Amino acid sequence: MHAWICDNPVGPQALTWKELPAPEPQAGEIRVAVKAASLNFPDLLIVQNKYQVKPPLPFVPGAEYAGVIEAVGAGVSHLRPGDPVAAFAGTGGFATHAVAPAAVVMKLPEGFSFPDAAAFLCTYGTTYHALIDRAALQAGETVLVLGAAGGVGTAAIQVAKAAGARVVAAASTDEKCALCRELGADATINYSHGDLREQIRAATDGRGPDVVYDPVGGDLAEPVFRSIAWRGRYLVIGFAQGSIPSLPLNLALLKGASLVGVFWGEFAKREPKRNAEALAQLAAWYGQGRIKPVIEHQLPMQELPRAFELMASRQVRGKVVLTN
Repeated sequence: MHAWICDNPVGPQALTWKELPAPEPQAGEIRVAVKAASLNFPDLLIVQNKYQVKPPLPFVPGAEYAGVIEAVGAGVSHLRPGDPVAAFAGTGGFATHAVAPAAVVMKLPEGFSFPDAAAFLCTYGTTYHALIDRAALQAGETVLVLGAAGGVGTAAIQVAKAAGARVVAAASTDEKCALCRELGADATINYSHGDLREQIRAATDGRGPDVVYDPVGGDLAEPVFRSIAWRGRYLVIGFAQGSIPSLPLNLALLKGASLVGVFWGEFAKREPKRNAEALAQLAAWYGQGRIKPVIEHQLPMQELPRAFELMASRQVRGKVVLTN
């Protein structure tokens, strides 16, 4: 097998493509022949030693991937060789083969493509947990999605619409806003110019969004939180802009608003039954054509450095997927 190795976490430029012996699954594990893997923002942070989880060196990055089971370890009875699966294992995906705990694997229903499956679990799992579970989103409410043309942003538009919400999508270019409208957004905001608070006010008839979905952070957070509706829920997804914002807590008091943390990976570990139910609902929506990952770039696995360049440029709409 071959894999991208991180033995010096100073950035993607230090990764090396190496031949390794194929790993054998231990008890409770499976080995997957990787067909596709997608990039998520934590994949960039983890090879820069900036992520909250720091794997022991050396490691193979790549949290999210899909493929076909080649072997199963002792105690694994619900999966078998030949099954198509998707996995979110934290590491291991940027390779031709990977070993993962069976508990983090979802068997794919018929008709689920490997590129779509590789771009599904993290973005849609995070988004469903955020909007449906943490925010208790109700039909007819308004959701403001920041970074709406990215991987989790495009998922948020689709999940919110599937739940019957009105969606205001905010992105940094007119082209990205156009993509958001194609995905079903009811209104869009280009936050690279103009008064953001005024644009939010206009897009929500003056009342503000009921739910804010924020994977961006940085200097957008405070003006957006100041614009939230009474009893609004502000979902903290991530910090793609690079800086972690500080918010005056009196804003939550004045609006009767909630600041809600979203950590899907930990939720999946602590509440596996609820996570499985959420993924089953998402798979059903995929089968009905109500949600589908947006994949702008599909590259060979050996072109991982190029994929990281695309992600770091913040010009990608949707996801970047690598294939074997």
